[in-house]
Formats: sequence, structure tokens, C-alpha cells
Amino acid sequence: MARNLTDFNPVSRITIGAVGDPGQRVFLLQASQSGSSMTLKIEKEQARVLAVSTTELLEELDEKYPRSFSKIDRPLTTDLILKEPFDPDFIVGQIGLGYDQDQDMVVLVVQEMQVDADEDEIATARFWATRSQMQALSEHTLEIVNQGRPICPLCDSPIDPEGHFCPKSNGFERVQWN
Repeated sequence: MARNLTDFNPVSRITIGAVGDPGQRVFLLQASQSGSSMTLKIEKEQARVLAVSTTELLEELDEKYPRSFSKIDRPLTTDLILKEPFDPDFIVGQIGLGYDQDQDMVVLVVQEMQVDADEDEIATARFWATRSQMQALSEHTLEIVNQGRPICPLCDSPIDPEGHFCPKSNGFERVQWN
């Protein structure tokens, strides 16, 4: 059923970033292995949920399978910056996380968004990463997600640079982005 199964085991680099201005940003997941790289388009909410889920998984793994980490296990900051090309190989529809105890690796599985219901060939990619790489990915992703537009304290909607008419103020108050 999978048209293209890409398997980066292990990744040399994995990151999530955004290009564009707040409110119009495009979120990208990138991974590399031995000179090959892949760029995938994801939604902001997918990025946020992946970061939170990864943190939860890593906490569970630390309880079940404790091990010591050093600072040299963590990826370099430069490895967390998006690199060209920014053209996505596909748009991510589904995301899953797993763990291989024998390799002590976290596996991130992403599947292409199915546009046509009759389409039976869906691209899938698996990215195998260390716990340190995934922890860095999670922390970095949450930073990127939080760099977006501020949220209105009244209605929880994003505030555009021009401001926003808050429905909860009945049109009497225009919330500004400072």
C-alpha cells in the first residue's frame, strides 16, 4: 500500500522549523541521513502535538529504561535549523511515535496526507533517532510553535499584527499586537 517507504535509520539530523511571517508560516519537518534528506510539510498543531507527545514518551522511557546522558549526546544548535530545499516531498497526514528497545531508538513514522479517497499509494517515512535527538527536537519545536502570533486572552484566537476584533468584547474592544 505504501508507494515510497523512506527509512532513515538512524537520522543524522532531525528538526522542525517554520518559514514565513507569523500567521502565514509554513511548518516543515526535516531529516537527513548519509547525504540524503527529506523535507515534509506539517501543520502547526501537528508540530505542537508531536513535541508534547515526544516529551511524554521520553519521560516514560526514562522511568522504564533509565540511562545517563551527557551534553555531547545532544545535537548541535545548527542541526536544528532548517536547511534548503524547503520544497516539501509531501504533506504529512498522520504521525506516530514508537520505541525500539534493542536499539534504544525512538522512531517517528509519518504518512502522506491522502487527498484522493481512491488513492491507495501513500508515501510513508520512518525516522529513527536517539532519545537526545528527540528531546532536542521536542524542545526546539515548542520554541518555534510559541514564536507565532500572540493569543487573545479573551477569546483564545490569534491576534494579527493589525489587531483583531474580539467576539467576546461584542466589538467594543480592538485587541492589538504589541
